[in-house]
Amino acid sequence: MVFLVISMLVVTVLGVAVVGVVAVPAHRGGRDLLTSKGEGVARSARRRAATLGRPRARTH
Repeated sequence: MVFLVISMLVVTVLGVAVVGVVAVPAHRGGRDLLTSKGEGVARSARRRAATLGRPRARTH
């Protein structure tokens, strides 16, 4: 079990490192990180997350 947790942490750290190596220099260079389709998906996800976070009106 400990091996599984450690390996999950290692994979997560490697993933963050790869994103950092690729995305950060691209962003600093002025390039967009997402395509226009990706921007639309992100906008939609933010909208849905905001809707889920609102308290619902009680009906009874």
